[in-house]
Amino acid sequence: MILPQELEVFYVIPAIRKELAVKLKANGLSQKKIAGIFGVTEACVSNYFKSKRANDVKFSPELKSMIDNCAKEISKGKSCFISTIEKVCKEFKRSKCLCTLHKKIDSNLCCCGNSLVKCGGCF
Repeated sequence: MILPQELEVFYVIPAIRKELAVKLKANGLSQKKIAGIFGVTEACVSNYFKSKRANDVKFSPELKSMIDNCAKEISKGKSCFISTIEKVCKEFKRSKCLCTLHKKIDSNLCCCGNSLVKCGGCF
Protein backbone atom coordinates (compact mmCIF):
# COMPACT_ATOMS: atom_id res chain seq x y z
CA MET A 1 0.00 0.00 0.00
CA ILE A 2 1.24 3.46 -0.90
CA LEU A 3 0.56 6.29 1.54
CA PRO A 4 -0.86 9.58 0.20
CA GLN A 5 2.19 11.37 1.62
CA GLU A 6 4.47 9.14 -0.47
CA LEU A 7 2.55 10.14 -3.58
CA GLU A 8 3.07 13.79 -2.71
CA VAL A 9 6.82 13.29 -2.27
CA PHE A 10 7.44 11.09 -5.29
CA TYR A 11 4.88 12.45 -7.78
CA VAL A 12 3.09 15.64 -6.82
CA ILE A 13 5.92 17.84 -5.49
CA PRO A 14 8.23 17.07 -8.45
CA ALA A 15 5.33 17.83 -10.82
CA ILE A 16 4.71 21.15 -9.07
CA ARG A 17 8.42 21.96 -9.33
CA LYS A 18 8.37 21.13 -13.04
CA GLU A 19 5.36 23.34 -13.72
CA LEU A 20 6.83 26.14 -11.59
CA ALA A 21 10.18 25.86 -13.37
CA VAL A 22 8.52 26.31 -16.75
CA LYS A 23 6.54 29.31 -15.51
CA LEU A 24 9.54 30.89 -13.75
CA LYS A 25 11.63 30.56 -16.91
CA ALA A 26 8.81 32.24 -18.84
CA ASN A 27 9.01 35.05 -16.28
CA GLY A 28 12.67 35.57 -17.10
CA LEU A 29 14.47 33.58 -14.41
CA SER A 30 17.57 31.61 -15.34
CA GLN A 31 17.90 27.88 -14.81
CA LYS A 32 20.57 28.58 -12.18
CA LYS A 33 18.25 30.97 -10.29
CA ILE A 34 15.38 28.46 -10.45
CA ALA A 35 17.63 25.69 -9.08
CA GLY A 36 18.62 28.00 -6.22
CA ILE A 37 15.00 28.77 -5.38
CA PHE A 38 14.09 25.07 -5.44
CA GLY A 39 17.19 23.91 -3.57
CA VAL A 40 18.08 21.42 -6.30
CA THR A 41 20.82 21.12 -8.90
CA GLU A 42 20.70 22.81 -12.28
CA ALA A 43 20.71 19.31 -13.79
CA CYS A 44 17.46 18.56 -11.96
CA VAL A 45 15.85 21.71 -13.37
CA SER A 46 17.21 20.86 -16.81
CA ASN A 47 15.50 17.46 -16.58
CA TYR A 48 12.19 19.20 -15.91
CA PHE A 49 12.60 21.20 -19.12
CA LYS A 50 13.57 18.07 -21.09
CA SER A 51 10.56 16.16 -19.68
CA LYS A 52 12.85 13.58 -18.11
CA ARG A 53 11.21 14.03 -14.70
CA ALA A 54 7.78 14.55 -13.20
CA ASN A 55 5.63 13.49 -16.14
CA ASP A 56 3.09 11.38 -14.22
CA VAL A 57 0.88 14.15 -12.82
CA LYS A 58 -1.32 16.35 -14.96
CA PHE A 59 -2.78 19.48 -13.40
CA SER A 60 -6.25 20.85 -13.97
CA PRO A 61 -6.53 24.27 -15.64
CA GLU A 62 -7.35 25.75 -12.22
CA LEU A 63 -4.21 24.32 -10.64
CA LYS A 64 -2.11 25.44 -13.61
CA SER A 65 -3.48 28.94 -13.17
CA MET A 66 -2.67 28.84 -9.45
CA ILE A 67 0.89 27.71 -10.21
CA ASP A 68 1.25 30.44 -12.85
CA ASN A 69 0.14 33.11 -10.37
CA CYS A 70 2.50 31.73 -7.72
CA ALA A 71 5.38 31.75 -10.22
CA LYS A 72 4.73 35.42 -10.95
CA GLU A 73 4.82 36.19 -7.24
CA ILE A 74 8.01 34.16 -6.71
CA SER A 75 9.72 35.85 -9.66
CA LYS A 76 8.90 39.26 -8.12
CA GLY A 77 10.21 38.13 -4.72
CA LYS A 78 6.73 38.46 -3.21
CA SER A 79 6.16 34.77 -2.42
CA CYS A 80 8.08 31.85 -0.96
CA PHE A 81 8.73 28.59 -2.81
CA ILE A 82 7.86 26.47 0.24
CA SER A 83 4.53 28.21 0.83
CA THR A 84 3.73 27.75 -2.86
CA ILE A 85 4.38 24.01 -2.66
CA GLU A 86 2.19 23.77 0.44
CA LYS A 87 -0.59 25.83 -1.16
CA VAL A 88 -0.66 23.80 -4.38
CA CYS A 89 -0.44 20.46 -2.52
CA LYS A 90 -3.36 21.48 -0.34
CA GLU A 91 -5.46 22.39 -3.37
CA PHE A 92 -4.39 19.18 -5.15
CA LYS A 93 -5.75 17.21 -2.18
CA ARG A 94 -8.87 19.36 -1.79
CA SER A 95 -9.82 18.86 -5.43
CA LYS A 96 -9.56 15.06 -5.00
CA CYS A 97 -6.75 14.87 -7.56
CA LEU A 98 -4.56 13.11 -4.99
CA CYS A 99 -7.25 10.46 -4.49
CA THR A 100 -7.50 9.95 -8.25
CA LEU A 101 -3.72 9.58 -8.53
CA HIS A 102 -3.69 7.24 -5.54
CA LYS A 103 -6.31 4.95 -7.08
CA LYS A 104 -4.43 4.99 -10.40
CA ILE A 105 -1.10 4.00 -8.81
CA ASP A 106 -2.34 1.58 -6.15
CA SER A 107 -4.88 -0.80 -7.71
CA ASN A 108 -5.46 -2.56 -4.37
CA LEU A 109 -6.75 0.63 -2.80
CA CYS A 110 -10.25 0.51 -1.36
CA CYS A 111 -10.20 4.19 -0.47
CA CYS A 112 -7.76 7.04 -0.30
CA GLY A 113 -7.85 7.50 3.45
CA ASN A 114 -6.90 11.12 2.94
CA SER A 115 -8.13 12.96 6.00
CA LEU A 116 -8.89 16.08 3.94
CA VAL A 117 -10.98 14.34 1.32
CA LYS A 118 -13.28 11.37 1.82
CA CYS A 119 -13.34 9.25 -1.29
CA GLY A 120 -15.96 6.79 -0.11
CA GLY A 121 -15.68 3.10 0.56
CA CYS A 122 -13.99 3.16 3.96
CA PHE A 123 -15.56 6.13 5.69
